[in-house]
Amino acid sequence: MTTRPPLPPFTPDTARQKVQAAEDAWNTRDPERVSLAYTEDSQWRNRDTFVTGRAAIVELLTAKWARELDYALRKELWAFDGNHIAVRFQYESHDAAGQWWRSYGNELWEFDENGLMARREASINDVAIDESERRIFGPRPESDRGVPFPLR
Repeated sequence: MTTRPPLPPFTPDTARQKVQAAEDAWNTRDPERVSLAYTEDSQWRNRDTFVTGRAAIVELLTAKWARELDYALRKELWAFDGNHIAVRFQYESHDAAGQWWRSYGNELWEFDENGLMARREASINDVAIDESERRIFGPRPESDRGVPFPLR
């Protein structure tokens, strides 16, 4: 059986490690790599889309990153308990027409005993921004890890 440390039950440190690992993986924009953090039958709600299983996750992420160009993400631990973690996040991307977007959201995560995510529920809102308003440029530098990001 594959394990994905850190394993639940989470502590403040291990919950932050899990959140940073997720941010790092998503910033690769590699659907196959990202999918390996989830159980084979992981259940997702992403906005208004519901998917089950790694193959469906790969398909969703492939389509997402084909639309959301130059995607860059920041996640922040919100709360945790046992095998559950809640995060808030922001990401920026642009569409094919060149319009930049900042997307704000919250995720609820549930992990199995092996540290794989069995359930992910994401609520996301998008705000159009000018390119000059961007503040997320690629993966988070080491010096910014653990630094809260602004709401707007």
